[in-house]
Amino acid sequence: MLCIKYDIMRKSLFLIILIFCLHLMLPWFLEAQSWNLIKEKNGIKIYTRKEDGKSLKSYKGVADIKAPAEKVFALIEDVNHTDWWDKNINMIRIILYEKNKKAQYYLVYKLPWPVTDRDLCVDVTVTIDLVTGLRVITAIPLPDVITECEGKIRIKDYKQTWTVQSAGKDLSHVILEGYVDPAGSIPDWVSNMLIVDSPLQVISSIRQQLEKN
Repeated sequence: MLCIKYDIMRKSLFLIILIFCLHLMLPWFLEAQSWNLIKEKNGIKIYTRKEDGKSLKSYKGVADIKAPAEKVFALIEDVNHTDWWDKNINMIRIILYEKNKKAQYYLVYKLPWPVTDRDLCVDVTVTIDLVTGLRVITAIPLPDVITECEGKIRIKDYKQTWTVQSAGKDLSHVILEGYVDPAGSIPDWVSNMLIVDSPLQVISSIRQQLEKN
């Protein structure tokens, strides 16, 4: 009986120590996963974060836009009107579009010489919370639809999420979060363009489109 009690006490003590150690490690883990502010311009904040098992960093752009959430969402969601998209995208082919539900498209990302152009097939899912008004647009790679072609490198590791929520009358809070591995060997300045300059330029374009009216 004494042996059984001792064994139970020993296991309980081990469990207490384990919980205590995990409690001490939690702040460190959260710190390691936190976003770092890299750039801020005209009220648009760009963050990056190291992802476990990834060689490149993910990105997040945050801004408030002086327009109703419905109007901001409508602009981002409509893949048939892309003049505000990244200026380095020089070709877009719409494969499928169902308003406020889903979309599929193919695009080519033009990069400065001598870097090889990239292309990407995208599968988009739209969700709208009718209670909170939160609108989310999630994009991931769409495999086996467009054949890979010579002279371009296919991006296969990619995810991007737009989150749009009302922040008051005629004001929206917008978050653009994502990760992209351009594949192949690229200079550091190209990587920086993809994770810092591109989200900044895209959010700026949305703001210019909506706030000029």
